[in-house]
Amino acid sequence: MNWEAWLTLLVIVGVLIALMGEWVGTDIVLSSALVILVAAGALTRSDRLPTIEQAVAGLGNPGLATVGVLFIVVAALTHTKALYGLAHVAVGKSSSVRHTQLRVLVPTALVSAFLNNTPVVAMFLPVVESICKRVGISSSKLYLPMAYAATFGGVCTLVGTSTNLVVNGLWMDRGGAAGLGMFDIARVGVPCAIVGIALLVWLSPHLLPDRNAAVSLDQGARQYFAEMHVTDNGALDGKTVAQAGLRHLAGLYLVEIERQGEIVTAVAGTERLLSGDRLAFVGALESVLDLHRVGGLTSSAPRETCVGNGQRRLIEAVVSDRCPLVGSTIRDGRFRAVYDAAVIAVARGADRLPGKLGDIQLRVGDTLLLEAGVDFLDRYRHSSDFYFVSGVDDTLDPPIWRGRVVLAILLAMIATSTFGWCDLLTAASIAAVVIISCGCCTTTQARESIDWSLLVTIAASLGIGLAVQTSGLADSIALAVIQVAGDSPWMALVAVYFVTMLLTELITNNAAAVLVYPLGMSTAHTLGASETPFVVAIMIAASAGFATPFGYQTNLMVYGPGGYRFSDYLRLGIPLDLAFMAVAVLTTPFVFPFTG
Repeated sequence: MNWEAWLTLLVIVGVLIALMGEWVGTDIVLSSALVILVAAGALTRSDRLPTIEQAVAGLGNPGLATVGVLFIVVAALTHTKALYGLAHVAVGKSSSVRHTQLRVLVPTALVSAFLNNTPVVAMFLPVVESICKRVGISSSKLYLPMAYAATFGGVCTLVGTSTNLVVNGLWMDRGGAAGLGMFDIARVGVPCAIVGIALLVWLSPHLLPDRNAAVSLDQGARQYFAEMHVTDNGALDGKTVAQAGLRHLAGLYLVEIERQGEIVTAVAGTERLLSGDRLAFVGALESVLDLHRVGGLTSSAPRETCVGNGQRRLIEAVVSDRCPLVGSTIRDGRFRAVYDAAVIAVARGADRLPGKLGDIQLRVGDTLLLEAGVDFLDRYRHSSDFYFVSGVDDTLDPPIWRGRVVLAILLAMIATSTFGWCDLLTAASIAAVVIISCGCCTTTQARESIDWSLLVTIAASLGIGLAVQTSGLADSIALAVIQVAGDSPWMALVAVYFVTMLLTELITNNAAAVLVYPLGMSTAHTLGASETPFVVAIMIAASAGFATPFGYQTNLMVYGPGGYRFSDYLRLGIPLDLAFMAVAVLTTPFVFPFTG
């Protein structure tokens, strides 16, 4: 290999290390890597590395532009709750775990085939939570399978996930191909989704633990950590824990009492409460909410007003990897000043959080119970700082007609693209304009819905992918793959799929797809095979990241709310990874022949 190829390989290794270490945001890592490659090419006047013009050309990729426009369409669906009612109807009434899973997974997959996976999971989370309460099953049995089902649906259409759009746009730009139609990938994606759902219904009741029995906290139920103080001269001052009714709380456990710097653990019912005592509780969401209604106790968070008076409300939010306060404590990060919201409880999977509430160091996937202003939902529902934001006491519903209008616009967009009346980017752009014109989404909501960091990540990935191709690195790796696979296109397809899937588990799905794309094209050209099966395999493999919480954003969205542990993803995700791989590499060559 030439020095440009070695430099590109070194930069990619550095990118992988930085992304796995989660030192800074993905967009910063990939942009910095692209700058290094462009600077090296400019300083050495090498024509094997991308120029600055080629590096920024990724911003004009039609797939990237389509992703950006579709954010607005999805925002309208979310704000109008257009699909919320349909989700309740589709799920209906269930009796057993497996029956409930089927009623949840199938609608989730169908909806996510036409919408980005993230808002679909956000929409179904409260629906699934209410179903779990009604049916009496653990939310841990449904949250993760639901997140996986959203991924299954994403590989069934061209618009199911941003990765499909980006790879298709890349193929059209650099290969001069006509690209895939709306439902072309469905011939491979649907069999994968069917096998995936069947495997989930079969395995998940056995492999996913029961972590929703809030009364039995030692079984690992999703637990919020909350702090309360005994009010000076209040109703509980001088009473014992038992007399205060804090000894046998439903779904709630008094972990410790802090009094003048001393910690009292294994709190007995005879322990007497004094003014200023800090009480640490662990329990379910509903029990924590009830705790704030107990007279004589006040939240440790400063509160100017009371929840429910129209000025403040309770919010649940899941911390994302883009939140600037990740790694900081709630106190040092000045959470209240940054978001105008007070953290009154924190849940982290099935872990119990020691210490004071303000000393908890925020991590990706933490679920926060916040007391915030009435405009918090509008300001942060689509913020990249949080994966999921929902009002605990949300009763405000938009007019029904708006939801119906948005649904009609969505169906029209899909129809015009499917029947070839116009390309997807044009159809999505028209849909976005009509949605804003009808008042179904404000211009502010439209702007805030666009995930600029994701678009920058994809654009930078396109530039690095170009360097992989022009430097000769892709050809070198392709030759190595062929030496291992022999002259068999099928074995080469297996290798390309496996590399893409492995990178997806380690880094972002879009970055994995774009980095492997040049390898897939070089492998196809060297073997004299059609590019199409390799393109399809990369699309599906880039979405098949089931074995880690970080393999796909929706995996992490349910990590805290479902009370999961890393091992849960490994147990269920590895069989899914292997099953998807088997179905995809066996089906793709029949649907898209190597000689086509």
